[in-house]
Amino acid sequence: MSGVIAFQGMPGAYSDLACRSAYPGWTTLPCPSFEAAMAAVREGRAELAMLPCENSLAGRVPDIHRMLPDSGLFVVGEHYQRVEHCLLAHKGATLEGLKRAHSHPVALGQVLNLLRERRLEPVIEADTAGAAKLLAEHPSLEDAAIASSLAGEIYGLEILLRNVEDAAHNTTRFYVMSREPSYPPLDAPNTVTTFVFRVRNIPAALYKALGGFATNGVNMTKLESYMLDGEFTATQFLCDVDGHPEQPALKRALSELAYFSREMRVLGAYPANLHRLGQAAQAD
Repeated sequence: MSGVIAFQGMPGAYSDLACRSAYPGWTTLPCPSFEAAMAAVREGRAELAMLPCENSLAGRVPDIHRMLPDSGLFVVGEHYQRVEHCLLAHKGATLEGLKRAHSHPVALGQVLNLLRERRLEPVIEADTAGAAKLLAEHPSLEDAAIASSLAGEIYGLEILLRNVEDAAHNTTRFYVMSREPSYPPLDAPNTVTTFVFRVRNIPAALYKALGGFATNGVNMTKLESYMLDGEFTATQFLCDVDGHPEQPALKRALSELAYFSREMRVLGAYPANLHRLGQAAQAD
């Protein structure tokens, strides 16, 4: 099977790399924004969208949390992508001759050791792939870009150094989104369910709403809160839990959650990624 998968960013972005890693052979569709990537799926120009939701160093991606519930799309998978920064430059450039490194501010913050050791001036760009593209369009042997190896390949740049990130565990988690939900079979092992909810304005509502997961033995792996519409009193929660929404234990927990919530919506159920399973095994 092959198709089109949309992502936010320019060709060579880490989201592009995630698409190619998770869906080899598929056509990747670069989009200028997260909303544009979602719209590509809604409008049928892409079957799937690859959207980053959190990074092991930078934390959550706030825009995604806000957009998911109203996107009209469903979570049908997850993907974990190792972020392996490369120092890219033009042919003929040398490490000794470099003076500046261009990249997204988050990426620059993840290569501080390199910047210090090589005495490189950080130059902020809109994104990592965009930095590589800009460098390709303005030849200079004193400038480099911090981006993926894929960006170097696309824009004809050489890799002077690989894996220049300060932390070896730098990993981004992505939600894979589709127009229709696609639940695993009820008896499939290692299913993850993602949902959002808003608690009712009553005392101990959150405590009562989450109590059903404890009493039913459901493991909650993610609980994120964020404001809605800039109101301090309007808080929504995004959750990941282990299990299928139709399995008795999780079904009871979701029913209890719904009772204490103003709104509750399941965004999808999907197979757990091998990276998640590996981390769980290490924790045990």
